[in-house]
Amino acid sequence: MPEATIRDVARRAEVSVASVSRVLNGFDKVSENVRTRVDEAISALGYVPHAAARSLSISRTHSIGVVLPDLHGEFFSEIVRGMETVASERGYLLLLSSLHPGTTLGTSALRALRGRVDAAVVMAPHLDQEELKATLPPGVPVVLLNTRAGGHGHLSLTIDNASGARAAAEHLLALGRRRFVHIAGPAGNADAAERADAFAAVVSARNDVLLETVQGDFKEESGEAAVAALIAAGHRFDAIFAANDNMAIGALQALRAAGLSAPRDVAVIGFDDIPLSRHLGLSTVRVRIADLGHRALIALIDAIENGADPFHMVHPVELVVRDTTGIA
Repeated sequence: MPEATIRDVARRAEVSVASVSRVLNGFDKVSENVRTRVDEAISALGYVPHAAARSLSISRTHSIGVVLPDLHGEFFSEIVRGMETVASERGYLLLLSSLHPGTTLGTSALRALRGRVDAAVVMAPHLDQEELKATLPPGVPVVLLNTRAGGHGHLSLTIDNASGARAAAEHLLALGRRRFVHIAGPAGNADAAERADAFAAVVSARNDVLLETVQGDFKEESGEAAVAALIAAGHRFDAIFAANDNMAIGALQALRAAGLSAPRDVAVIGFDDIPLSRHLGLSTVRVRIADLGHRALIALIDAIENGADPFHMVHPVELVVRDTTGIA
């Protein structure tokens, strides 16, 4: 069966060839309706852009695709820093792209990796197994970073969210805190769900502890807004566990604006240990983010060069106690 062409895609999507080209190249001036139809046609036909198709005949590109939920912020820059060290040592280039939740552009970028890279690192904790299976480029070795897609035969590496959240809860309990607030990450995010569930499991086992969970989105502004709203509504609490450091930093800003301080009035713990947290004295669950990227790329390049059966690794974490909680 002959390979699909860009004209086949345009015909199936009922759009012009120029429109298909604009979608493939990520131009903004394309309606969501057209973009969706083109993406569906590409997926149905298994279309590979011509430049990528030509490169399929080349045995090795020495390039690795890296697809992350975002390319901004310290967490993602630390992951890339860890990968870049390995890539430089092993003679590979990194091609970066983002996979924002709720958009189709990222899935197009995933499919377009075929033929352009030898392998890919994909971090998509917001995609379920079937969505991921449908969008991963066929024939490209992949390591799934903090992405749940068991049973699809890929290398995978996930953070030990549960043990980190449990350690945070136990530390706050040891401090004598009893009115807890958890600022959760975005709905549908696997990391956020694991952290929330593990934290709640520890706290709910105590009859003398109250827990209120509020929604955040991993951004600093959401942590600040959540805590400000609780204070304005008259809620009383003496401990905050935020699902990441950005939201914890936002929470500290809201406390400060209300004339409260950590840990005197409210103990605050984050998750990740981004570089800024160390400067602010934020207690947090240390992920060793750069090492996460480092381990992922070593596993992937070893699989490319030496072959390896799919396996799963759990990335360990540890609680780091700083000024915002003090010593138990």
